[in-house]
Amino acid sequence: MSGTADQPSVEVDGRRLRLSNLDKVLYPADGFTKAQVIDYYHRISPVAVPHLADRPLTVVRFPNGVGESSFFTKNAPSHRPDWTTVATLPSPGSTKDRSTIDYLVAGDRATLVWLANLASLELHTPMWRISTGHPDLGGAALDPGPPARAVDCAKVALLLREVLPGPLCVKTSGSKGLQVYGRVTDGRTSMEVRADMRAVATQLQRDHPDLVVANMRKDLRGGRVLLDWSQNNPAKTTVSVYSLRGRQRPTVSTPVTWEEIRDCRRPEDLVFTAADVLRRVDQHGDLFAPLLGGPPGADGEARAGESDGSA
Repeated sequence: MSGTADQPSVEVDGRRLRLSNLDKVLYPADGFTKAQVIDYYHRISPVAVPHLADRPLTVVRFPNGVGESSFFTKNAPSHRPDWTTVATLPSPGSTKDRSTIDYLVAGDRATLVWLANLASLELHTPMWRISTGHPDLGGAALDPGPPARAVDCAKVALLLREVLPGPLCVKTSGSKGLQVYGRVTDGRTSMEVRADMRAVATQLQRDHPDLVVANMRKDLRGGRVLLDWSQNNPAKTTVSVYSLRGRQRPTVSTPVTWEEIRDCRRPEDLVFTAADVLRRVDQHGDLFAPLLGGPPGADGEARAGESDGSA
């Protein structure tokens, strides 16, 4: 490490980075500092980067910590290092009257460390890839309407597992809900995947009206789990797997096994911090690897008799 005392310089995979304010506490409830955020993203990068690569990135920055104001950033900042990857993509309906946006692509560890130094706690990506313009993922976010809880989301996740083809992977949102993902390999457009997931959500609402709601109206969510099919819209993003969240504690959107979903009895059973996730990756590897088309991970494989189809 070199540089000045208040702005040390580090080398990450051959890239020289200047860091700042390492002692700044970004999660006051846990005393979790920017240095710890940077360390987390550096250490988690081997499993996080494959899920971020080839996707336009939106970040949520918390420059003064999670107790202060935050802001979404889509356009890559002008002060970015010259080695970062940028994808210029159309921006229809932009609120800032831009025809295109220069998106960052977090395809390497150095970019993650640089973003972490900007207090970019949350990383959000769409279901589609830049190289194809088509979705390779499809899924649903499960959002509990109080007094429903994560335990109820787990019940809905198991219902989805019964009706969607595998391999399916499930993760926590890092907040109150869950997200279930499958692969899309048949060339459908994002809006076709969205329509198919909406049909699944509507059917589950009919079959389980006391548990599932497919309508987006907030006044209908009380005591039930919203099965949010709209996340498949190409204009939308969801929090990426392994991303920190800007909540009170440094919780992470964490891959979990289906056994953990079946055994969930308390919301706390599905809450994991950065330190927890690093230990889990050492134990389980990348539970979301099946979504990359690689070999299935522990309990991430398709069930007997299921095809490697699409969500």
